[in-house]
Amino acid sequence: MDGQTGLLENMEENIKTMAEAASSGRLTQLLNEMLPGAMRFLLNIIFALILLFVGKKLITFILKFLKHSFEKAKMDASLQGFLTSLARVTLYAILVMIIADQVGIPTTSFLAVLGSAGLAIGMALQGSLSNFAGGVLILFLKPFQVGDYIVEDSKGNGGTVEAIDLFYTHLVTPDNRKIIIPNGALANTSLTNTSTKEFRRLDLSVGIGYEADLKRAKELLYQILSAREKVVQEKEITIFVDSLGDSSVNLGFRCWVKASDYWTEKWEILEEVKLQFDANKISIPFQQVDVHMVP
Repeated sequence: MDGQTGLLENMEENIKTMAEAASSGRLTQLLNEMLPGAMRFLLNIIFALILLFVGKKLITFILKFLKHSFEKAKMDASLQGFLTSLARVTLYAILVMIIADQVGIPTTSFLAVLGSAGLAIGMALQGSLSNFAGGVLILFLKPFQVGDYIVEDSKGNGGTVEAIDLFYTHLVTPDNRKIIIPNGALANTSLTNTSTKEFRRLDLSVGIGYEADLKRAKELLYQILSAREKVVQEKEITIFVDSLGDSSVNLGFRCWVKASDYWTEKWEILEEVKLQFDANKISIPFQQVDVHMVP
C-alpha cells in the first residue's frame, strides 16, 4: 500500500510539473526548438532516398550506354568487362558520397584517407600500373591485334601476337619462341606492324661483276619477277643500279606481294636469281683479296 501511494504521489507531481511548464510556455518553446531539427532530418532522409532511387536508375542507364558504345567500337571483351566494372564502382562511390553529404555525414576526412591510400598504393605499384595503363591503351586504340606480326623497335623483339592481357603482350616468334613484353613498354615506344596492310613491297638486291652484261642481268631479273604468280603484276616492278661497289655492281629490284607471302617469295626469288645468273654466265662476285708477291 505504501508503494502504491508513493507511485501515485510521483505521478501527481509529474503531472503538476508538466502543467506548470505548459502554463508557463516552456513546453511550447521546447517543442518549437526540437521540431525544426527533426523536420529537417526527416526531409534529408526522404531526399536521400529519392537520390538513391534516381541515382541507381541513372547509373544503370550510363552503364548500358557505355556497354553499347564499347560493342559499337568493337572493343576487346576483357577490356569491356574491366571498364564497365570500374565505371560501376566509381559511379556508386560518387552516389554514396552525395547521399552521405545530404544526411550530414562529413566526407572530407574519408576523401583525405582515400587519397592518401591511393597515393601510397600507386607509388608501390608504379610499374604494374604503367603496364596496366599501357594494356588499356592497346586494347582501346588497337595499334595491333591478335594474329598481327609486330616488331618492337627499341629492342628488336618481333613475333606474331598470341594474346593481349591487361599487363603483358605475348608474342610467338617464327621459330616458336614465346616473348612476353610489358604493355607499358609497348605503349611508350615505336613498333612496326607488318600485318595491317594487305600488300608489302619486297626490296631485294644482288651484286654482279663489273665484266658482266648489265642489261642482260636486268632483263633476267624482270623475267623472274614477271613470271612469279604471287608477285602482284598490277603494281610496279622496279629494277635499278643501286650502287657501284668495290668489286661489284649492285642491282636493286622491287616488287609487291601479299603480306602473308612476303618471306616465302623473298627466299624463292633469291634462289631463282642465283640459278638464272649461273645459267646465263653472270657472275655474282664474292669478297676476295688479291695478294701480290714482290720478289
